[in-house]
Amino acid sequence: MPLQAHNTFGIASLAEHFIEIETREHLVQLPVLNAPKPWRVLGGGSNILLEETTSGTVLKNRITGIELIGESDEFVILKVGSGEIWHDLVMFTVGRGWGGLENLALIPGTVGAAPIQNIGAYGVEVKDTITEVEVWLWEENRLATISNEAAQFGYRDSIFKQQLRGKFFVVSVSFRLRKNAVLHTEYGAIEAELHTMGAVPSVANIAQAVMNIRRSKLPDPKIVGNAGSFFKNPSVQNSKFDALKKAYPAMPGYPSKLESSTKIPAAWLIEQCGWKGFRRGNVGVHDRQALVLVNYGEATGADIWQLSEDILQSVFDTYGVQLEREVQVWSN
Repeated sequence: MPLQAHNTFGIASLAEHFIEIETREHLVQLPVLNAPKPWRVLGGGSNILLEETTSGTVLKNRITGIELIGESDEFVILKVGSGEIWHDLVMFTVGRGWGGLENLALIPGTVGAAPIQNIGAYGVEVKDTITEVEVWLWEENRLATISNEAAQFGYRDSIFKQQLRGKFFVVSVSFRLRKNAVLHTEYGAIEAELHTMGAVPSVANIAQAVMNIRRSKLPDPKIVGNAGSFFKNPSVQNSKFDALKKAYPAMPGYPSKLESSTKIPAAWLIEQCGWKGFRRGNVGVHDRQALVLVNYGEATGADIWQLSEDILQSVFDTYGVQLEREVQVWSN
């Protein structure tokens, strides 16, 4: 099964086996079908890098549905099928004035990927709204509910990328959203964009501002293959940042959630090393956002991987800072 249309990088990978999962009952049938392992879950394909062939069985997530399962004077709780398109869910909540997801508008992918990656943007992380994640555990052949606390959410991290890696399928995610939203406009250019729009802060206006900003900075994967931000922002000990700041006075930094650490924008590091707008054959670094690696045509996963390796080495050689990839690599 060709996967080129199923990943936003547009990598022409070939899956050995491909099964569409539309209900949780389909998951129960996998052992009966003798589906070859490893089992790999494919949502929107927006955060993966593929090789020329993908071994095992690719499980295309098509579990949908948005259900209101709880409500109070302050909150609503939604249970959402993991195959729902993330941006569609954001717009669903914004249209009802429910706050919590508006800063995460236009992030590509499906709902099931959101807790795995603990997606975040413009001062908000999805962990702040998730109450629980329902998963199917392969080895135990059963459903399990992972609470917010048990999910061990961190910066673009969770238990799903660590202890449970390769052992589960997200079935649904439950979110607690505010009827009276607590608005976040302090991060990035949201306030400036609201001013340009002539709009007051609201759930709907913040979502629109975020969409305007993202569209101005990021390439549309339907036009240019990419997976959004390829690298995480690194955190370094405050003492190391102080030394770097002394050597490079223009280096930006902001407090990290890690103790005694400062987070440095990876885009700044990459741009300072001369990679922004770089192109090598069919691969390159986007000319408006240094975090984004792009496929200009017939690039392979190996081409993109090598470019990322070169960037990692360049940043480390220049600043002594080790970047980490945000994109997940499906290796055979």
